[in-house]
Amino acid sequence: MASNSFGTLLTVTTFGESHGPAIGCVVDGCPPGLELAPEEFRHDLERRATGRSRHTSQRRETDEIEILSGVYQGRTTGTPIALLIRNTDARSKDYGNIAEQFRPGHADYSYWQKYGHRDPRGGGRSSARETTMRVAAGVIAKKWLAQRYGVSVRGYMAQIGEIVPAGFDLDAVEGNPFFWPHAAQVDELERYMDALRKSGDSVGARVEVVADGVPPGWGEPIYGKLDGELAAALMSINAVKGVEIGDGFASVAQKGTQHRDELLPQGFASNHAGGILGGISTGQRLRCAAAFKPTSSLRLPGRSLDVHGNEVEVVTVGRHDPCVGVRATPICEAMVALVLMDQALRHRAQCGDVGTVTPRVPAQAGDAGAGDV
Repeated sequence: MASNSFGTLLTVTTFGESHGPAIGCVVDGCPPGLELAPEEFRHDLERRATGRSRHTSQRRETDEIEILSGVYQGRTTGTPIALLIRNTDARSKDYGNIAEQFRPGHADYSYWQKYGHRDPRGGGRSSARETTMRVAAGVIAKKWLAQRYGVSVRGYMAQIGEIVPAGFDLDAVEGNPFFWPHAAQVDELERYMDALRKSGDSVGARVEVVADGVPPGWGEPIYGKLDGELAAALMSINAVKGVEIGDGFASVAQKGTQHRDELLPQGFASNHAGGILGGISTGQRLRCAAAFKPTSSLRLPGRSLDVHGNEVEVVTVGRHDPCVGVRATPICEAMVALVLMDQALRHRAQCGDVGTVTPRVPAQAGDAGAGDV
């Protein structure tokens, strides 16, 4: 299968299937000298993992990282970093009844049409299991960005179904299984998800990511636009059906006098553009969001066809998420971090001698409150 790699100077290639012996990735282009140990991956991998709460799939993988290359005496060498995670809790028998059926809303039919052959076990390569390695690669990018530029990348759930946060506190996100930025609503979300799971149905979600400390100048003016590559990276995540940068689709209803981010001596007056103008970062808080569709793996019967063209009724058994967006926050963070690191390396390669250009407009005026997030 082609197109398993992304990035320009920082390139990530993932491999493996949901129910194969292992999944892995190769991170090429990471500068040498970055301290890196297997235990540093554990936190973000646990944030993404299934079985973290009753509101996700109950598949329980150990997700222990093996560093196969690219690290010597605890530091990156500048050569390709190969990471491996062995699958330990796959239950392929759950998919025996649908091996020759196309699950509606899944990649089964499109993979069949493209390759004429597919791995039906857990979705094979199209499974969200693949995103585990994106998160692992993102750990490297997050650490490098923080150490080299002071950049932080953080995500949160901004909507589940019709429920939106009634308040905003980014510090509350890590204290609940939903990555929800308003702690007082967690009980409501628990009841909502319990009822959804009992009904056998599913629901979509919206995940937002903010990056602070991104300096101005990252991104290319035409084909390598920072927002274009962020959009492509987020859209490549399983189940994502929409991406927004800054105010995104809300910009349609705004007047130009409202949307334009005026420049003042004390800082930008607003941040409707999400910290990117002309495909290049402005130094403001970077803001982007991804919309996740409801999972189609349901125990409620749905109409479809089998590989012979016969009508069938599909019921998906096994361990599935009633809302795939619940585990998506660390995945979105990872993709944003990987794009930012790649763009930082590209900017350094071409424009590293430019230095600081004046005047430099402070970012804080339009980024101080939750309303701008």
